[in-house]
Amino acid sequence: MSNVAIITARGGSKRIPRKNIRPFLGRPIIAYVIETALASHLFDEVMVSTDDEEIADVARQYGASVPFLRAAVTSDDFATTGDVLNEVLSDYKQTGKVFDFACCLYPTSPFITSDLLQRAFTLLTEKQFDTVYPVQHFGFPIQRAVMLKDGQVEWFQPEHALTRSQDLEPAYHDAGQFYFFNVAAFQRKQLLITDNSGGIVIYEMAAHDIDNETDWQVAELKYKINNESR
Repeated sequence: MSNVAIITARGGSKRIPRKNIRPFLGRPIIAYVIETALASHLFDEVMVSTDDEEIADVARQYGASVPFLRAAVTSDDFATTGDVLNEVLSDYKQTGKVFDFACCLYPTSPFITSDLLQRAFTLLTEKQFDTVYPVQHFGFPIQRAVMLKDGQVEWFQPEHALTRSQDLEPAYHDAGQFYFFNVAAFQRKQLLITDNSGGIVIYEMAAHDIDNETDWQVAELKYKINNESR
């Protein structure tokens, strides 16, 4: 059984320039993900897929490999995660390396832990899922969501307007951290999230989506709080 960690880190981030190597509490944010993947001891190789030489240098500094740079077609704003993964797996195959399982990790996910990766891999293999990824509980019942039309409030599901929250089915969303997947299933279906995917619930403080400066500050605060409590 052979596993690879693929950390996707292109250089052209727009909303937060140089986002993938920007200092997060004093260290490049990508360093957290690299070190966690290495510490999990799950992977035969921990690599970074990037089009950027500076990101590649930082990645190597923290122990990741960068065996090849990303092509221009998988580095623009329209390339999907699937496009990047297909390129990486194809490039490895040309060198004679084929993997049974892979984990796509996003470089701005410093909250990922080795234990979480290990739990995901165990669930993936024991349940024979195509993919396993972290999910979080919605903070408010989605069945009671409303829409606005010209300022007027309307229910999405009016049948639940008076339903008690505790009687509604819990709902979850993708935490946006990583996808641990069966390589053969991914290459066959060309999807990361399939009808045979599994999820691991993580709590609200264990992830934060970083899209702007405020997100960055909140993520640093969350990270500090988490580590002070350990």
